[in-house]
Amino acid sequence: MFAGLRLSQLGQFSPEFPDAEALHQGLAHWNHRRLAVATPREDWRAEVNENARMQRVEGEFVEAFRAHVAPLAAAAPRDAAGFIAWFEDLKASGPGQWDPLFDWLAGEASLGDLQWFLTQEAAGEAGFDDLVALTQVKLPTRPKLELARNYWDEMGRGHEGGMHGPMLERTTRALGLTPAIDRTLWQSLALANTMTAFATNRRYVYQSIGALGVVELTAPTRVGCVADGLKRVGVPPEARKYFVLHAQLDVEHSKAWNAEALEPLVAETPDCARFIAEGAIMRLICGEQCFETYRAHLWAHTHPLVYAAE
Repeated sequence: MFAGLRLSQLGQFSPEFPDAEALHQGLAHWNHRRLAVATPREDWRAEVNENARMQRVEGEFVEAFRAHVAPLAAAAPRDAAGFIAWFEDLKASGPGQWDPLFDWLAGEASLGDLQWFLTQEAAGEAGFDDLVALTQVKLPTRPKLELARNYWDEMGRGHEGGMHGPMLERTTRALGLTPAIDRTLWQSLALANTMTAFATNRRYVYQSIGALGVVELTAPTRVGCVADGLKRVGVPPEARKYFVLHAQLDVEHSKAWNAEALEPLVAETPDCARFIAEGAIMRLICGEQCFETYRAHLWAHTHPLVYAAE
């Protein structure tokens, strides 16, 4: 039921952004600039003008994406119990689930293959902790507390060594990865741009909650496969700790997110169900098209008959 969309079809292309690759590289560079720690500058008016222009570019992409998934999202139940059942079923039936890429990463991929894959993932990483922090602003108490608990876990419960972001950075350094926007497949950038758009625009707060929640729901199996692959090729425990941790922790995070964030929001405001559903579906479609593109690259030589026509 999720078939038919290609992310390359979405957005308002222009001389500046003539195709999907240019569009998502442009958005990614802008997101990097606008979210960086900065100081006051004399040309702040130019910055405001650039942000307004890029927000329109971002909005055109997101709204085209929303229009495509709207009929699917509208089918999500509007009662809390029905919605949670629909949402949890995305783990089995959603776009990109059980992609063969991950069994291959676990059982066959070389160290070089895993390094290439993780470079793409690292460059497209939007920062789950920051996305949660941006999303929780002005939420009702119960969902806000759940996002706070999730954020506290991301922060290592107050201990630097347990912070998830730096833990991933240590993995990146240990594997000698050098992620960069201009060397990253645009599908990975599109995923990060979509998540960032949701979290930085209050009109998309429900989409952000759905997208973040579906990451918690669907990630454990995939990151477990990555951890298994890294162990198989001899990567030491400290360098794969991030993936081992999330294979376990995200199972509990998902249960809590569904019960303490999604359920009360839909119970109080049934109309928000379709917006949460939009965010979840859009995030899964982004992931699905990343996995397809990664396979096309990684299997071009090992599976030549599959990709002969690529």
